[in-house]
Amino acid sequence: MARSAPKIPRPWFVRFVARTLIVLGAAWFVTLLGIVWWSRRSSPETADAIVVLGAAQYGGRPSPVLKSRLDHALGLYKAGRAPLVVLTGGRRSGDLISEAAAGRRYLVRRGIPKEAMMLESAGRTSLASVFGAAQLLRARRDSLSRRGADAAAMPKPAVLLVSDPFHMLRLEILARLQGLTPLPSPTRTSPISANRAVLEYMLRESVALPTDLALMGWLRMSGRQLEAAP
Repeated sequence: MARSAPKIPRPWFVRFVARTLIVLGAAWFVTLLGIVWWSRRSSPETADAIVVLGAAQYGGRPSPVLKSRLDHALGLYKAGRAPLVVLTGGRRSGDLISEAAAGRRYLVRRGIPKEAMMLESAGRTSLASVFGAAQLLRARRDSLSRRGADAAAMPKPAVLLVSDPFHMLRLEILARLQGLTPLPSPTRTSPISANRAVLEYMLRESVALPTDLALMGWLRMSGRQLEAAP
């Protein structure tokens, strides 16, 4: 009877790489499922502020994606869901004004007073925009504390996050890590949500989320910070 050849054990690093790839693949799949599930959530609660994530604008005219977010924020404000709107988004190459400034111009024309809005016009990424919005809201809370309120006793600012549905999980995690109480309020009228490109955006988010978390971890370990809003 012929004997079977003895199995040669794989080197330890081959086993390590294989197991690491399996773990990373499983983590990525769970992240993608989370993005899909979070995209369906929408909070009915009131908040301290509405935070609108920026998108492209053309010479001060909001793109269809940005317009859908601004219209959603306008509806929330008029419904009394929050007394303050924080508009985010910086300037890209060739822009004369920031996405945040274009958003304010759009909302002022539709009845929201300037004093009910704050601009975070430095951030050009979701991470930087959320960081800048948190800085603005903490500064506002500190200003209220100087008028007699106890800042330490005040709860974390609650914010209604306005963006496309696929964006909600990343924004909620980033906002929570920046000391905010996030409440998802995605717009359902964005052109992205109405076409098949939404799957592509979800796949991008599944990479962007761990990338942002890794960047935040590195910044904290190195003692650095993102640039605050002016």
